[in-house]
Amino acid sequence: MSEKKVPESRPRPGARVLDAVERAGNRLPDPFLLFLLLLLAVAAASALMAALGVTVDVPDGGREPVLSLLSAEGLAWFTTSLVDNFIGFPPLGVVLTVLLGVGVAQRSGLLTALVRRAFGRAPRWLLPYVVGFIGVSANIMSDASMILVPPLAALVFAAAGRHPVAGLLGGFATSTAGFSVGPFITGTDALLSGITTAAAEPVSADTAPVTVVSNYFISLACAVLLAAVAGLLIDKVLEPSLVRRGVPRTAHAGDPAGPGADTGGGGGERADLRMDPELSPEERRGLRWAGAALLVLAAAVLAVVLPAGAPLRGEDGAFLPESPLLDSVVFLVFLALAVPGVVYGAVTREITGGADVARMMSAAVRDMAGFVVVAFVLSQFLAAFNWSRVSDWIAVTGAELLEGWNFTGYGALLAFVALACLVNVFVISGSAQWAVFAAVFVPMFALLGYEPGFVQAMFRIGDSSTNAISPLNPYMVVILGFLRAYEPKAGLGTVIARCMPFALTFLVLWTLVLSVFYFTGTPVGPGMEARIAP
Repeated sequence: MSEKKVPESRPRPGARVLDAVERAGNRLPDPFLLFLLLLLAVAAASALMAALGVTVDVPDGGREPVLSLLSAEGLAWFTTSLVDNFIGFPPLGVVLTVLLGVGVAQRSGLLTALVRRAFGRAPRWLLPYVVGFIGVSANIMSDASMILVPPLAALVFAAAGRHPVAGLLGGFATSTAGFSVGPFITGTDALLSGITTAAAEPVSADTAPVTVVSNYFISLACAVLLAAVAGLLIDKVLEPSLVRRGVPRTAHAGDPAGPGADTGGGGGERADLRMDPELSPEERRGLRWAGAALLVLAAAVLAVVLPAGAPLRGEDGAFLPESPLLDSVVFLVFLALAVPGVVYGAVTREITGGADVARMMSAAVRDMAGFVVVAFVLSQFLAAFNWSRVSDWIAVTGAELLEGWNFTGYGALLAFVALACLVNVFVISGSAQWAVFAAVFVPMFALLGYEPGFVQAMFRIGDSSTNAISPLNPYMVVILGFLRAYEPKAGLGTVIARCMPFALTFLVLWTLVLSVFYFTGTPVGPGMEARIAP
């Protein structure tokens, strides 16, 4: 009788539409080719604009001509600066450094043990809220969170007598829709801030420097709010709907991954989806020693920060707007990940010598090989975009257009968030999307009086909140494989429909939080106001 229920057949038309969207989206070029085509487009546009004698206002108040990349001058600049454009690309060193630490913490088992510890200690009624908190905070594991948190949540929900699919989809929705928030500084912060810094170079003389903590205050506030709301949605919306629809509580193959599922654990290594949420005595001992190591590290940092005249203080002992402490954030994040990871691995015998640490770091760098390749062409695109002054012309023209529409205040912020949401549904790579957006909108909004770090926070709202409902999200297919262990006929429309409340709620609440920061003048991060100081 249950097979004839209307809800069972509803996802099929939606799934067919989403499959069509997916096929259309897959026709887009991959990021490397995309930025190569954009580089060629900038070259052609700069040549045409230079031939037409187009000029542009520059920050110092003068007017300069648009320069042709296809001229003798442009060719000489490109061939002589290609290496410098690549090596000097801000995200390259920052992201690789942070990920070296993530590689040790992840592959030693520390991050996985922390997630399992948090799940295993939670009482039954609290589980949805634990999933919410861990989901919006797990991006410290980068993309691995999207394939690790959902099946672990399903296992713990099942063990507690709750619906495992609620844990599965709740974990996926929170770890994707909340990918840009959390109490920790992650590789996402490093990547986006690096791109923002590069895009803000034409206006950097008037703006505050963008660091990996430039959005920390708003990220922390959203992490607390969205975690609580996510838990409420899992408990009061998602799980009751699964019970009403009669979704089976037992997986056909006996585990959430389903038969033959191979998700790949971040580094080409298969995630252990059958792991027991309870820790072994050795793992618990490893966590205790890792926690002790982190406390020692924190004490050492405080010793070079708190005393008067400490080496990490800035001029006159201040920390803001600039100080060695802020400039050392990447180094401190690396230590906070690598040191406890090494200690944990040594206690659990995952690390028996320096060669194991090097192997873990090497695996992390291997995972980023695709990013390095894309960074090569992306760095050339951004450099050419800025050198030719095409970016200045677009920014100035866009700012004048918005001013002509009297659309320069709060409405412009909401319009930008909406645009980021729309584009993110079809271009799932946040870094690729931000690279294009930042090159245009960071200088444009700076001319309207907004700090680059605040513009970055606006982008993160639209980019992150719609991840869970994008049919082009590659992890959507992974979660669908997990779900089909319980519902063999489930489709993409099933996943999207059940994640939609999370995505829309996160979008509304996150925008409200941004509005509070904007209207109250609260900095979104250390030294990062909404408006450029006069």
